[in-house]
This record gives sequence, C-alpha cells and structure tokens, in this order.
Amino acid sequence: MAELGKKYCVYCLAEVSPLRFRCTECADIELCPECFSAGAEIGPHRRWHGYQLVDGGRFTLWGAEAEGGWSSREEQLLLDAIEQFGFGNWEDMATHVGASRTPQEVMEHYVSMYIHGNLGKACIPDTIPNRVTDHTCPSGGPLSPSLTTPLPPLDISVAEQQQLGYMPLRDDYEIEYDQDAETLISGLSVNYDDDDVEIELKRAHVDMYVRKLKERQRRKNIARDYNLVPAFLGKDKKDKEKTPKRKITKEEKELRLKLRPLYQFMSCKEFEDFFENMHKERILRAKIRELQRYRRNGITKMEESAEYEAARHKREKRKENKNIASSKRGKEEGKEGEFAAIENLPGFELLSDREKVLCSSLNLSPARYVTVKTIIIKDHLQKRQGIPSKSRLPSYLDKVLKKRILNFLTESGWISRDAS
Repeated sequence: MAELGKKYCVYCLAEVSPLRFRCTECADIELCPECFSAGAEIGPHRRWHGYQLVDGGRFTLWGAEAEGGWSSREEQLLLDAIEQFGFGNWEDMATHVGASRTPQEVMEHYVSMYIHGNLGKACIPDTIPNRVTDHTCPSGGPLSPSLTTPLPPLDISVAEQQQLGYMPLRDDYEIEYDQDAETLISGLSVNYDDDDVEIELKRAHVDMYVRKLKERQRRKNIARDYNLVPAFLGKDKKDKEKTPKRKITKEEKELRLKLRPLYQFMSCKEFEDFFENMHKERILRAKIRELQRYRRNGITKMEESAEYEAARHKREKRKENKNIASSKRGKEEGKEGEFAAIENLPGFELLSDREKVLCSSLNLSPARYVTVKTIIIKDHLQKRQGIPSKSRLPSYLDKVLKKRILNFLTESGWISRDAS
C-alpha cells in the first residue's frame, strides 16, 4: 500500500511528489516527467490530452548543484517579475519573488543563469547585427556615462527649494522653460483612418515637442554648469570668499560681458580655461617685452637685471622728485605773476584770494572794487530795512562789470539772491 501523502506515477509507479504532470481530461492520471516526455498512454489517457504541472515547491530547474537552491516556483515568479517590472528593477522583482530573496540575490541569479548561463548563450547571439556603437564612451560601453548617469540634485535647503519651486528627487522645477510645450501633444491620438497629411502633421507636432524638451534640458545644463542657481541665491559670494582667485581686471570684465553669448557653446571649465590662458598670454608677452628691453640696454644675464632695475628705479625717483619741485615752483611763480598787475596798487592787502582773482580778471583796481562793494552792500542793507535808496554807482562801472560783481557778492554770501 502506498505511503500516505506520497504521489506515484500511474505508468511506472515511481514517486512523483516533487513534480508531476496531471491530465486535465482524465481522472486520477498523474505521470512522472520521464513518462510524460516519452508520451506514455494508459487506459483512456492519450498523449495529446491537456495537462497541468503540479509542483511541490522543491523541484529545481538547474539541479541541486545550482547556487542558491532556487525552486521552480521561484523561477516562475522571477520570469513573471522580469516581464512585469523590466530588467534592472531588482527591488520590485525581489518583492515579487518572495521575502526570502534579496535584490542582490535576484540580480546575481538572473545574470548568471539566464544571461551568462547555457540558456543565455543559446538565446543571445555573440554578435548583434546593426548595433550602434557610442564612440563618446571612454570605456567602450554601450552608452556614454553622461547619458546613463543622472546629475545629482542641487545642494540647497528646503526653504530654497520652495523658493525656486525645485523638486530634488526629479531634478525638476514646478515652472519649466516653455511651460505650455506639452499642449502640442496632449491632444494627439493615432487613428486607423488618418490620412498621410494628418500623420505628417502629428509627426511635426511630436518633433516640435522634442525640440522644446531638448532646449529645456540645455538650459538646465547651462544653469547647472555655470552655478546660476547658487548665484541667484547668493551662495557664490561665500564660495568666492573661501576660494580666493586672481583679481580680474576691468578690461577682462568687459571682455567677459562681450563674450557672454559663448556660454551656450562652451562649458564653464572651458570658458574659465580660455580666460586663464589669455591671462597667461598677457604675462608672457609682458615678460618678453621686459627681456627685449634688457637686451636693448646691453643686459645678457638675469643677474645683471636686478642691478639695472635698482638703478632705473633710482633714476625715475629722482626725475619724479625733480618734476614735483619744478611744478611747485611754477605754481608759486604763477600765483605771483597772476596778481602782478594789481599787487602794487592801494587796497590790494584788503582783498581776499578770490577777490584778487576777480579784480585781476576784470582788470579793476582794488580801491575801485572796494568802493563798488561798499555801495552795493549799503544799498542792500537799506532795502532790507525798508529805507528807499537810489544806488549811485560810479561812472566807470558798466553793466557787465556790475553783473559780474553782483554775482560774486551773491555767491560769497554778502548779499541775498533776491537783492541781486
């Protein structure tokens, strides 16, 4: 009598508890894998009848020596997961297979058995026809790291993320460049009765949308490369204080402004290297001019240049002191010569420096100027006290002289502007 709980093949009477094939048309017909593969027939059962695979969960597809001891049930769940979640989503695949398998185990088992194993060698050809090679990849991989590796999110605080509307997990913004670009394709649908013109029009809409996406990504890359977001938040000033660089001249700043349109064609490093090389070129040109000057003065060794520079510095210092002394002397002589026409006239010592300049420019003697000044100030005081007065200016004072003197007294504060 068969032991309780064990299953046996109805044809060869071998134990089939781990794995058996059950006929879906005949009752109580269960065959072992060997008899099923040989097409065994018994009683009403025929080889073309439908069947059902009954697995106890302990059967392994790759044999007992396979690493990890994966059962056929786990293999079936793994194949379902790879079809459902796609290659690479190992965490979701491990959850689908069961809690006993980690994502690392799932990845290693699938790669070793289904890609590099016998099944992969039989199904995947060694050479893939019409395969496009990316020559920009330095390691010779299928895709360049710049295309497969996403950029890290911006290192900004939560408050700054809210200020910018930035979503770090998606590396995206709430308001993008050309925010309404998606309206080009939001209403598109492919119908079986579309004619050629409608199909081409829809393709044109898709092409326009792809171009807008490329432009949006290009602007993001430029902002990331040139650190425009930290500059907007004021963080670049702190970074500049931490990492001091060479001082940028006024000419270089103007040149940077003129060449700003080149930012979209050059990376930040290329742009900075460009100006750094220009700075080195200016230094080299200045050094070459200095060496040429040494050679014109008969200096052929660098040891002699230090002595020459010290002597040249002394000569320039003496020349500068001489020029300063001569300029001071010239100013004193100029002042003395400026008032030479009136300095010997009576009343010169009563005038201020500004009044001396005025009298000298008007060719007016100091005594006459003092007389006119006294009359004008006296009339101004009488008018302020309400006393009517009739000014009696000297006959030698014409309208031009009177106007110049009134303006001078007004600017000096002797009389008010209304009175003038």
